[in-house]
Amino acid sequence: MPTDIAITPEVVREHNLTPEEYQKVLDRLGRTPTITELGIFSVMWSEHCSYKSSRVHLKRLPTRSRRVVQGPGENAGIIDIGDGWACAFKIESHNHPSFIEPFQGAATGVGGILRDIFTMGARPVAVMDSLRFGPICADRVENDVKTLHRNHSILEGVVSGIASYGNCFGVPNLGGEAKFEPCYSQNPLVNAFALGLVRRDKIFYAKASGEGNPVIYVGAKTGRDGIHGATMASEEFSETSEQKRPNVQVGDPFLEKLLLEACVEAMETGAVVGIQDMGAAGLTCSTCEMGARGHVGLEIELDLVPQRETGMTPYEIMLSESQERMLLVAERGREEEVFAVFRKWGLDASTVGRVTNDGHMRVLHHGKVVADIPNEALTDEAPLYKRPLQRWDAPVAREIPERIRIGVEADLTSNFERLLASPNICSKRWITEQYESYVQLVGTQRPGGDAGVIRVKGTERGLAMKVDGNGRWCWLDPKLGAMHAVAERNVACTGARPIAATNCLNFGNPEKPHIMWQFSQVIDGMTKACEELETPITGGNVSFYNETLGEGIYPTPVVGIVGLLEHLDRTVSYEFREAGRAIVLLRGSDPGDSVDAEVEFGSSEYAKEVFGEVWGFPPALELEKEKALQDCIIDISGQGLADSAHDCSEGGLAVAVAESCFPRELGARIDLKRSELGSEDLHLEYLLFGEDASRIVVSCIRENVPRIKELALKWGVAALPIGVTQSGNFEIVVDGRAVVSAPIARLKAAWEQALQRALHTETEEHLVPEVLQKS
Repeated sequence: MPTDIAITPEVVREHNLTPEEYQKVLDRLGRTPTITELGIFSVMWSEHCSYKSSRVHLKRLPTRSRRVVQGPGENAGIIDIGDGWACAFKIESHNHPSFIEPFQGAATGVGGILRDIFTMGARPVAVMDSLRFGPICADRVENDVKTLHRNHSILEGVVSGIASYGNCFGVPNLGGEAKFEPCYSQNPLVNAFALGLVRRDKIFYAKASGEGNPVIYVGAKTGRDGIHGATMASEEFSETSEQKRPNVQVGDPFLEKLLLEACVEAMETGAVVGIQDMGAAGLTCSTCEMGARGHVGLEIELDLVPQRETGMTPYEIMLSESQERMLLVAERGREEEVFAVFRKWGLDASTVGRVTNDGHMRVLHHGKVVADIPNEALTDEAPLYKRPLQRWDAPVAREIPERIRIGVEADLTSNFERLLASPNICSKRWITEQYESYVQLVGTQRPGGDAGVIRVKGTERGLAMKVDGNGRWCWLDPKLGAMHAVAERNVACTGARPIAATNCLNFGNPEKPHIMWQFSQVIDGMTKACEELETPITGGNVSFYNETLGEGIYPTPVVGIVGLLEHLDRTVSYEFREAGRAIVLLRGSDPGDSVDAEVEFGSSEYAKEVFGEVWGFPPALELEKEKALQDCIIDISGQGLADSAHDCSEGGLAVAVAESCFPRELGARIDLKRSELGSEDLHLEYLLFGEDASRIVVSCIRENVPRIKELALKWGVAALPIGVTQSGNFEIVVDGRAVVSAPIARLKAAWEQALQRALHTETEEHLVPEVLQKS
């Protein structure tokens, strides 16, 4: 953009600033801004960078505990895990870029979250991802071949991008989740989580200090890619959104690996005072935020910034979001120590400025000041909106629709097989097998289990981690859905005690009162669950404007839980080990009556997949009983009593048992008696496929069952022996009558092959001739 452009109302609108916001700029500067300054205000005051609609609500989240070393406000949260070690972790979104350019959008999402981790001085040891896509099965998109092809293309591009960056960088991907709903067809979600380890006394912060200290630019050269990426992520998509491909950054994972090693080595010299990733808003964000955190100013000369393109203007240099770049502050007189490290790794390192004492971000180009802005004007004084809230109810029936018939004779075996093959339940092996999960040899549980588990080298400890969320449940009831997202018991099923969380909050347009009501309700639900379950939020990300042509996504909070295993050798997996083991159901919640079950069943995968309809509310959740259940399974695991433990979630009890059977192709016989379950009046579908909260399926040697019952009694949890593992067949018997029976190999094939078949079946085979003619 030219440097002498006039600032007109049209130019202000193009920068996504409202007239009121622009007036605030004029009042703060006391003059008309330069075009570079206008661009800087535009990105720093964008929703993506300033959180201007969410900050008033985020303050309600609990963020402290005895283990929290660093909470929200830094590049990543940090918790103390003992033996002098700390863990840095965070989750962030790269939704908009991944819609426009799926491969690079997802790849640079991974690259950005990795830099957030090693900026803190931590070495990344694991990544995970939470993904949302539109339907990929032809019968789910109303014969719309264009939408189907786009959904396939986005899924394949996103997975390839994640795999390419993570595999090349050399960090294990321990899994995550992928779900499919129509609302994500035009608005895919790509939430990337990363975790790293750092010695407690070697943590670094993104804070500048020391007047006269040099400001050093390191890493890749600056180009024109990604300009106004943060602004793009702060607006809805329109029909012209694909023209914004230049706003999507291009990543280089091999260069980022060099950058990691060089930064870690430079930090070891003791010459580095502070360091910050050039993420959203690039050089602009790193400069003003480092100054603001340290209550100092930074002055930089753009002629000294390494550039890979000629003729770049100050506007372009400051707003570029080129990847693999960092800004650091070193001790004056020790610059050469830093330069020597980066020369060794073949990376650019150049002094581009100095720390000042006036609290301003001052930018020079050819010796002329092109921007001079108080740091606080861009950070603490960014607009803050208390947007109006309007209660909104999902447009679904709250009672069971008249056409739905539950309890009538149905082929439950066939329906069960269909459920196992449904997109949200079927194996995601096609995705995870593209990820490298063995590199660094830190993982002890990899993709497919309840949670990823890594060892903390040099100790007996381990860390478990999982990302999870259910957008449909939050759409039906935002507060209750958010409570479920926090209360997911996957981490506890490994034997780890959940100790902290990070969140990625994905929503539609915050300027719509019902969207902000959903957001506020989610914060309330998350706050309540975090307090009860003692998992403070150490940081995260808010992604608004996930809408295309006015159609938004489900409110989709994704929660990443980190848990601590005191003894790694007591880790429990989800898979049954061998035939002849007892199967026990641990239940923290009491079974509901038939009316409750009927209403809650409408939110289940079975209702959606078999009946093709959604109604009611998510299952009730009693947090006190959920906490007791998690404490109970941690106690059982810690005493070495369980062979396996698996959370009952999507698909209910039947799916949970089957998933534990699949890894070793063991069968199981489940023998349920309604009187023992306290569910005499519940229909079979509710018993087998209902998604009641606070349930875990455990397997063990038969001799351990009495002791498990004793521990369950101690924690106020029900422990019900419900079956036994066996060879060959999968059977469910209720009150003496077989209701599901099939070879385990057949069920596994349906579950394991469904995703790959959906992606590689020729689309046209499922379309009627009339649609083919139109397309």
